[in-house]
Amino acid sequence: MCGIIGHAKTEGVIDQVVFQKMVETLKHRGPDGEGVFISADGKRALGHRRLSFLDLSSSGKQPMSNSDSTVWISFNGEIYNYLELREELRFDYQFVTESDTEVILAAYQKWGIDFISRLNGMFAIALLDEKQNKLHLIRDRFGIKPLYYGINDKELVFASELKAILASKSFPRELNKSAVADYFVYRYIPSPKTIWEGINKIPPANYITVDLKDLSQKTVCYWELSTSNEKLELD
Repeated sequence: MCGIIGHAKTEGVIDQVVFQKMVETLKHRGPDGEGVFISADGKRALGHRRLSFLDLSSSGKQPMSNSDSTVWISFNGEIYNYLELREELRFDYQFVTESDTEVILAAYQKWGIDFISRLNGMFAIALLDEKQNKLHLIRDRFGIKPLYYGINDKELVFASELKAILASKSFPRELNKSAVADYFVYRYIPSPKTIWEGINKIPPANYITVDLKDLSQKTVCYWELSTSNEKLELD
């Protein structure tokens, strides 16, 4: 279990002291390490709390970037077929770690956002593409790994847990009355709602692409469970 977090603004710059406090709220999810990336213009930040279990060396530290630092990732989860993907990508990408995190970077660099269909695993992924000025927030097919976000016309905050978003002070602690009603009916809160107004969770098998120029967003369902009697396929 790791923790991921990020903040993006269209006006002003990230308050790094506040962002560090946001990252600290996820300390229990990743006791083995912490990392923060702030963009050169100060308008975008990624954070990570790490639980080491694949690449136990410091080379697996996140946020991690590709070789020219144009794509950054903060990732929580495990990619079960990362060794097969690494073998397929080894002629196109110079790997420097043994982690599945770097395999995701390589896959995105080769196949773009369509790389998701090749992943077998449980994951919550944030990919910051500085060339395209876009942020991709991706959740696994069955929603094993949590991923929440709040967005308005000036800023976006996302994290593995709601309290990390609330720590940004960007969204009021106002109850979502519709979500409360859902809880009493279903005994849980269906996606994309959360208990807090203005904060949503990404549904399973969905990703959101955010244009960081104006924070416009597009939500895509990349996979659906087959209801036929045919053999279940992951792509």
